[in-house]
Amino acid sequence: MSPRPRRLVTALIAALAVTTACTAGGGKSPTDAGPKAEARQTIEVWHGWSAPHEVKAFDDAIAGFRRLHPNITVKLVKGQDDTKILNAVRSGNPPDVVSSFSTNNVGQFCSSGALQDLTPFLRKDDVDLDMFPKAVQSYTQYKGVRCTLPLLADDYALYTNKALMKGQQPPKTISQLTALAKKLTVRNPDGTIKIAGFLPSITYYEHVPEHIAPSFGVTWLNAQGRANFAADPGFATYLKWEKSLIDWYGYDNVKKFVHSMGQEFEASNPFEKGKVAMAVDGEWRVKFLQEEAPKVQYDTTPVPVNDDRQNAFGGGFITGTVIGIPRGARHPQASWEFVKYLTTNTDALVTFANGLGNVPSTIPALASPKLSLPTQFRTFLDVFKDPNSTTIPSTVNGGDFIVKFQSFVRDEWEPGKVPDLQQGLTQLDTQVDNALKLAGG
Repeated sequence: MSPRPRRLVTALIAALAVTTACTAGGGKSPTDAGPKAEARQTIEVWHGWSAPHEVKAFDDAIAGFRRLHPNITVKLVKGQDDTKILNAVRSGNPPDVVSSFSTNNVGQFCSSGALQDLTPFLRKDDVDLDMFPKAVQSYTQYKGVRCTLPLLADDYALYTNKALMKGQQPPKTISQLTALAKKLTVRNPDGTIKIAGFLPSITYYEHVPEHIAPSFGVTWLNAQGRANFAADPGFATYLKWEKSLIDWYGYDNVKKFVHSMGQEFEASNPFEKGKVAMAVDGEWRVKFLQEEAPKVQYDTTPVPVNDDRQNAFGGGFITGTVIGIPRGARHPQASWEFVKYLTTNTDALVTFANGLGNVPSTIPALASPKLSLPTQFRTFLDVFKDPNSTTIPSTVNGGDFIVKFQSFVRDEWEPGKVPDLQQGLTQLDTQVDNALKLAGG
């Protein structure tokens, strides 16, 4: 799975939440509603993958389910996003199973009831949630309602171009990263960037705050579920570091370099073209490099951490695809059998991971000898199960707090329009909290 743009569907889910809640089977427990799983039936499954190799990978992954449940015909519908899913639920004509690329929307899915709470199914079949890493358990539920399960995962690490590193070892701390970024940068005669050691700006693809800020030990929301930007000193430390390195490059030089970059998911990506020595990216880049730039020699290592957090080195940011059963699904028992198989069966997950170049989302699958991925992929398997790995907390309005923070950094902080950082973060907290209250959070 290559990453997809995250869509905020707050208004749609808010409207969905006030509609009359109805469950399949006229009020029965979802584990007893609808046809028995053993009955002959067809379930419709919506997913977001659309490229031919992605669609094939999904089909290959469920081959075992079809053999195990010959009475259940699975109709796969590709290229579906959260908006289409929620419109279908709202209209009362949802598919039986849906998957979403956006863990940021789990809070909305669960709190609105758009996706059913899977807890009764999990308890009935005694599914051990400890097969999933703690961060994954976190992003598949909201306030105790587990309306999704994980279906493969993405995590992030530092890619280093061996030729451009000139014999230097990959950094483990932010100070090492900063020193190397300056040492490995090559400038044109006019001072513009020819080769970037490491570009800290959030306008560089995956260098967004949710992937970099965890290196500084930030806590996004406080115990009351409110914005924590001003109270957590980790945010100020992260932002000051980022701005100092941008200023070293020159803000205009950074902008010019960013505007000259190729497409992130094409062979023109600057890391693949040898224009960037170090970059934070997801595990999918391994497959891209294998197919688009096989001559590039590179390493992968965990993302460096701030110098006062060296014991946390090895972790990283985790997210991934989630899957669930919509409210109003007509075949909930068969749907659950499908969801359970695809999210807990080791062979299915390994087949899917091999086909997409993603991280399998259970601990047993991580250890499977059937995983056939390049050596550099090992880092992502290790990051995924590292106890220091983190994710973004769920909220009732999805990733709105992340969107607002990124806008603050991109539009105000990086250009130097914030005279007082603490005041700016305090104002940001107020904006985020007001939006949460408006959404009912």
